Amino acid sequence: MKIIHTSKKFLKILACATILLTAHQAKAQQVTVDASIDSLQLLIGEQAKIKLEVSMDANQKLTLPALRDTIVRGVEILDIAKPDTQMLNDGRRMLIKQEYTITSFDSALYYLPPLEILVNNQAYRSKALALKVYSIPVDTLHPEQFFGPKTVREVPITWEDVSAIVWLTLLMLALAGLSYYLYIRYKDNKPIIKKIKVEPKLPPHQQALQEIERIKGDKTLRNTDPKEYYTELTDVLRNYMAERFGFNAMEMTSSEIIDKLQDISDKESIKDLMFLFQTADLVKFAKHSPLMNENDMNLVNAVEFINNTKVEADPNAKPEPTEITVEEKRSKQGRIILLGSIGVIVIAIAVILYQVLRGIYNLWF
Repeated sequence: MKIIHTSKKFLKILACATILLTAHQAKAQQVTVDASIDSLQLLIGEQAKIKLEVSMDANQKLTLPALRDTIVRGVEILDIAKPDTQMLNDGRRMLIKQEYTITSFDSALYYLPPLEILVNNQAYRSKALALKVYSIPVDTLHPEQFFGPKTVREVPITWEDVSAIVWLTLLMLALAGLSYYLYIRYKDNKPIIKKIKVEPKLPPHQQALQEIERIKGDKTLRNTDPKEYYTELTDVLRNYMAERFGFNAMEMTSSEIIDKLQDISDKESIKDLMFLFQTADLVKFAKHSPLMNENDMNLVNAVEFINNTKVEADPNAKPEPTEITVEEKRSKQGRIILLGSIGVIVIAIAVILYQVLRGIYNLWF
């Protein structure tokens, strides 16, 4: 008996749990459909809005009513708004709202049937609605009273009305000016003149003396960086020798340069230059620190060597040109491009002119 009593108790508990679980699932999957109308009475031609609201679970699939032109005969649908979806209960439920704008041109009492939706292919219906449409009242007691048409009221013109016309007109004038300019260019067909400036090359001794003047003016270089100072000074002399005497002094050592110069001139004329290169080698490779007057003396020695070995330019020689003029005739392809551009602009002007005239006609006539 005790076992039977225990079994019955277990079955009761199981039945209660099943009922509670079923109720919870039913509540979770509950679908509600509601429809309302903002006005129950209308005059002929007035409008009313029907609002449809559907509440359902977020994971369910909804199909709204497939309404087109009318709800019932005599009640027309003017507009169907886009559905508005609102998430509820932390995204577990959805509330979907949709509005239908309706009107009627026949006075009568209309029965609006329930709106049917499908949720997971299962049909649900809203409640039915009613709409009373009245005709415009006519004063039958005073038929002789007649009210003529109202006077025409002039609406003021605003900037919004004429802004498009103004901007299109300005654009048309700009295109007309561009078209005229291109037409003048096309008719002229003048050659394109290019002027190329050519700097005449300085003689080797003038180029070298300019570089030495630059080094002389850089007092910081002479006082703080003797290695860089003598490197630049000897490079100027090497470049001068390469152009003046025709041997590659830039790739030769100081002793090789001196030996080469001794073959060209006497030893006495290059004695000071030998001292300059010896000092430069000591500074660059032995970290020798020359005195200030020693630096100035070597600079003077470099200038004297250049002046003693320079070759003056022939005064009767024809000077090199400093500017070359090149004339190029405009190509046939360029003329075709100009002509095509003019044609495109003229077509654009014609289209804009049509739009401007159409806007003026619609605005004032």
